[in-house]
Amino acid sequence: MFFLLSKTLGIMMLPTNFIIAVGLLGVALSATRWKARGRNLLAVSVVTLALCGFSPIGNWLLYPLEQRFPPWDPARGVPDGIVVLGGGIDPDVSSERGATQFSGSAGRLITAALLAHQYPQARILYSGGNPSLLTENAASEADFAPEVFAGLGIPRARLLVERRSRNTHENAEFSKQLAAPKSGEHWLLVTSAYHMPRSVGSFRAAGFAVEPCPTDWLLGGPADLARFSVFASRGLGRTDLALREWMGLLAYRLTGKSSALFPAPAPD
Repeated sequence: MFFLLSKTLGIMMLPTNFIIAVGLLGVALSATRWKARGRNLLAVSVVTLALCGFSPIGNWLLYPLEQRFPPWDPARGVPDGIVVLGGGIDPDVSSERGATQFSGSAGRLITAALLAHQYPQARILYSGGNPSLLTENAASEADFAPEVFAGLGIPRARLLVERRSRNTHENAEFSKQLAAPKSGEHWLLVTSAYHMPRSVGSFRAAGFAVEPCPTDWLLGGPADLARFSVFASRGLGRTDLALREWMGLLAYRLTGKSSALFPAPAPD
């Protein structure tokens, strides 16, 4: 039920979808005796879309997510394993095209491969199924990950693949089952910086101790908080992405799938 709601209600509540729905309601009301209210709703919809698209609102929402966990410090010691979360491969398009096709989070795989070369004794676990609700294709990201890592110089023998997970909660649960981490082992968690708070909360709730290793930053620093977008699609995309994470943090905490509302770095 949680997965179903996240893929239906959660998507409907994304800012762009919600604002457009308000605008369409305004158009519909404009043809009725409530036309004044309809025009108001339509005006609010257009103005809000413009604000989210061109203003730094999306950056304001992303910044605290990306700043929550600092880059991983190699001084913490040699890792025993590296968990990299899916999201960097599009399994449906890859299956249709017969070749691996990447998404905007492909940096997760690159970072994991660089770490794998730096720490040749560390095990690599790729966790990624198919997050789509309405798909007839059984392909998962993990089906394509071994070929990608092999192309990056990581032998198949070092790679564990988890192909059942459809969301972050399942990433954590199934990764723990597959990795079977022993007491005292050090496992890194590689995912996009904006996604790290929810990921860490999920892994902590699952009882899998990980050291955050964020990657794929979308913002360069505080200067981006005052930077407007030239293309509305970029601002709208960042607003949707950030609010999806904030809604996810709240939903995960309320349902016990995260250890905290806004997980923070563990004390040294």
